[in-house]
Amino acid sequence: MSRQDDEKPEPTDGDRAVLALTTSNAEKSATILPPAENVELSRQDTEAIYARFSPGRKRLITAVVACGGIASTVSSLLLLAAIPEIAAEFDSSGSIINVSNAIYTVFMGVSTLFWGPMSQVYGRKWPCIISAATFFAFSIGTALSPNLAAFFVFRMLSAFTGTAYLVLGSSCISDIYKPTERGTALAWFLNGTLIGQSFGPFIGGVIVTYRSWRVLFWFQAALGGITAVLAVLVLPETSHRKRSDELARLSFGKKVAQVWDWANPFRVLALLRIPKLFIAAIAASSLVWNMQSLLTPIRYVINPRFHLTSPLQSGLFFLAPGIGFFTGTYFGGRYADRTVKAWIKRRGKRLPEDRLRSSFVAMGIVSPCAILIYGWAIEKEKGGIPLPVICMFVQGFSQTISFPSINTYCLDVYKGRSAEVIAGNYFFRYAVAAIGTAACLPAIESIGVGWFNTITALFVFGATVAVFFMVMIASKEDEKSSAEEV
Repeated sequence: MSRQDDEKPEPTDGDRAVLALTTSNAEKSATILPPAENVELSRQDTEAIYARFSPGRKRLITAVVACGGIASTVSSLLLLAAIPEIAAEFDSSGSIINVSNAIYTVFMGVSTLFWGPMSQVYGRKWPCIISAATFFAFSIGTALSPNLAAFFVFRMLSAFTGTAYLVLGSSCISDIYKPTERGTALAWFLNGTLIGQSFGPFIGGVIVTYRSWRVLFWFQAALGGITAVLAVLVLPETSHRKRSDELARLSFGKKVAQVWDWANPFRVLALLRIPKLFIAAIAASSLVWNMQSLLTPIRYVINPRFHLTSPLQSGLFFLAPGIGFFTGTYFGGRYADRTVKAWIKRRGKRLPEDRLRSSFVAMGIVSPCAILIYGWAIEKEKGGIPLPVICMFVQGFSQTISFPSINTYCLDVYKGRSAEVIAGNYFFRYAVAAIGTAACLPAIESIGVGWFNTITALFVFGATVAVFFMVMIASKEDEKSSAEEV
C-alpha cells in the first residue's frame, strides 16, 4: 500500500464508513455498519484536505478544544476538596455528595451518545458553541443552588452539556491532522482534559480554604464562558463535510426523521458490539477507573494517613498526577506517532492496531506497579509522603503515554465514523468511571486501600493483555492477507 493510501482522509459521511485494514469477515457482514464505498483521492487532494489550515492555526484549534476539555473535566473533580463543606451546608453526608460526582460522570458518558452523532450531521463548530454556552448557564445554576435537589439537577445538566468537547475535540484533531501526526496533537488535547481532572481538586482546595464552596462553580462558569467566546471567535468549522447539507430539499417531517436516523445514539452503542472497539473501550475504562479511584478518595485516605487538617493541604497531593500528566504529554503522543511510522516502514503500510503497541509497557507494567505500591504504602504506612507522591506522578505520566494511543486508534480504525466511535468509547469509559467513583470510598472502608488498589491493578493489567492479543491477531490477519495477495 502506498503512502498516499496511508494518509487518505476519512470521509465524514456516516453512511459511507470504510472498514479499516484487517477487518474480520464478521465485521464486514455486520448490519450495524453501512456498506463500504471506496473513495479514490489523488495525493494532491489528500494534501489539500490536511493543508486547509496552517500549522499555527492547527495549534490554535487544538488549544481551543483543549480549553473546552479543561472546562468540562475540571468540574468532575473540582468539588472533591469541598465535599465536607457542601455536605454540611445541605445537611447531608460526604457519601451522598460523592454520589453527585458519580452521577456527573454518568451524564458525561451519556451525553457523548448525543454530541458525537450530532457533529456528524451539523459539523463541529456550532455544537461546540452550544455546549460551552449551556455549560456556562448551568454552572451558574449550580453556584446558586438553594438545596441538594437543585444542586444535583444542575450538576447533571452541566455534565451533559459540557462534555461535547471530549468528543468534538478529538474529531476536530482528526479533521485537520494526518494519521501519522494525530498522536502528538491528541496528546496535547488529552493533556488539557487530564490536567483539568488533577488540578481541579487542588484549585478547589485553595478556593474552599479561603472562600465558600459556591465560588468553585462561579470559577467553573467562567471557564465555560471563556470557552464559548473562543469557540465563537477562533474555532473554524473543521469537518470535511456536514450531512445537514443533504436536508435542504426535504420536508420538515422527513428532516426530523432523517436527523434521528443519522444521530440515533443507538448507532453509537451498536459499534461496541465489534470486538476490537469493545476491547479499546475496556482499555480506556481501566485507565479512567484507575484515575477516578486514585483521585476521588485522596482527602479521605491521605488526610488521616498524614494527619492533614485543611483542604489546601490535601489539595497539594493532586499536583503530583497533574505534573505527571503534563510531563507525559511531551512523550506519549510523539512516541505513539513514532511507533506508527516505524511499523509503516517495517510493514509497508499503516495498520491501525500498530499504534497500540506504544501503550504496552506503560499500561501493562508501569501503571499496575505504581498502583500497587501506592495502595500498600498507604495501607501499611510505609515510605512517608515521598513514596505515594512519586507513585501518583508515575501513574499520571504512564496514563498520558497510554491514552493518546487508544484515542487515536478509535479515530483511525473506522474511517468516516470517527466521531461515533470515540463517542462510544467515552460513553463506556465514563460509565465505568462512575462505578469507580461511587464504589471507591465504600470499598476502601470495607477492604482497605491496599486491596482495592490491587483490584484496580489487575483490571488495568488484564485490559492490557486483551489489547496485546488484539494487536497480535490483527498483525497475523494482515500477514495472512498479504500472503494471499501474493
